[in-house]
Amino acid sequence: MKKSRARTRLTAAILVILVLVAIPAGVVAYHAHRTGLSFGEAVRMLVTRAGPRRTGLEDAPDFSLPRRPKIDFLSPRPIGDPAGRGTGHWPLVTHVLAVDLDRDGLLDVVVCDAQTNRVSWIRQAPRGTFEEHPLGEPVAAPAHAAAADVDGDGDLDLLVASLGILPPNNDRIGSVVILENDGAMKFTNRKIIEKIARVSDVEAGDLDGDGDLDLGVAQFGYDDGETRWMENQGDFEFESHMLQTRSGPIHCAVVDMDGDGDLDLVTLVSQEWEEIYVFENDGRGRFTPHLVYGSSNEDFGSSGITISDFDRDGDPDILYVNGDAFDYIPPRPRPWHGVQWLRNEGGFRFTFLRIADYRGATSCRPADVDGDGDLDLLVTSCFNLWTDPEAKSMIWLENDGTMRFARRDLASAPTHLLALDSGDFDGDGDLDFVTGGMHVFPPYDRVARITLWLSRWPGKNGGKEKR
Repeated sequence: MKKSRARTRLTAAILVILVLVAIPAGVVAYHAHRTGLSFGEAVRMLVTRAGPRRTGLEDAPDFSLPRRPKIDFLSPRPIGDPAGRGTGHWPLVTHVLAVDLDRDGLLDVVVCDAQTNRVSWIRQAPRGTFEEHPLGEPVAAPAHAAAADVDGDGDLDLLVASLGILPPNNDRIGSVVILENDGAMKFTNRKIIEKIARVSDVEAGDLDGDGDLDLGVAQFGYDDGETRWMENQGDFEFESHMLQTRSGPIHCAVVDMDGDGDLDLVTLVSQEWEEIYVFENDGRGRFTPHLVYGSSNEDFGSSGITISDFDRDGDPDILYVNGDAFDYIPPRPRPWHGVQWLRNEGGFRFTFLRIADYRGATSCRPADVDGDGDLDLLVTSCFNLWTDPEAKSMIWLENDGTMRFARRDLASAPTHLLALDSGDFDGDGDLDFVTGGMHVFPPYDRVARITLWLSRWPGKNGGKEKR
């Protein structure tokens, strides 16, 4: 009898141990499957997230940078269709793309507008004159557009990420749409995949080395999101390959991150994850994920990445802004919002470097603003404290040449600047900027839909300010 009781107790103890081991192992295996990480990498990720909530900024100094006087070198003007003032329909611009779409030598703007559910083309012709034209048929909540010659016929088509609807939703209502250009600037909608998690970004590149353009796709979803690449089979047919099933992807950059001659994918995953992944390509469309940054602050508010050789050392870095506040009612900025740089150290290792605090930081573009040979940053805010008339919607982070920065304020109006791109619109050799407004909440006193900011550097002498 005693032996029987001992065996029963031993069996129960073994079962308890198995449960205690099996449940955590199952959780790790589940996360490894969804992210594509190895079991060990998934363990490290979960251990980090289970600790105290951190942003990565706790041990860093205050990044409220020294401020220098404002320089009025940008001349703003509205372009395209009016903002709809007085109609009750405020602009909901999700993306702007500076591109010479008709290849006439003049830079144009492609606009994704979730208010009108249209992708449109603000054509510049002649220089300095802009007129907006809708392209193709409506697209449900277009989030992003990229220009590429997908069918290889010599003209630029447009890849469009369709959310389905702008507000949060977990239904599979997303799609990838190609606006096919017939060569005469008439565009036909080709929906190459639909009824998937809401699509936030689509980018093109030859991912399998066969000479045609494939697609990297980020699907925000809501609770259920995905990251995939789509293999071009010809004639607008694509085969999907899933890379990750994780909610919140908002950007998917196609770029050679390791200098091996093939194209990798860099994704920004927001929602509660707040992570950046580099998917390493073996050159034939087989990808290995590397988690290169993750914050355990589930409210970090990731809002965008830009790939640039920021320090000009020959490899691509990741510029990263966090300032999203859609989760708050009403949306309000948070003290950890700002701008950071993930410096590429090689071997898929990156050093996280905070550059500046900036409330509601949403988009950034590197540019040699002052012509001194280094890259500065232009940054916009969509979620600043707009009841304060002094809240800044656009700032310039001036690089002193040693990767130390000072802040110069640029504009307080218009507000709610979600979208930003850059290019030489007036042909004078320096970068101009274009912004789009996402006016989802009040106040509505400084509204603009699309604004072109032409660079007019004062006291310019060999590209340098006279100080």
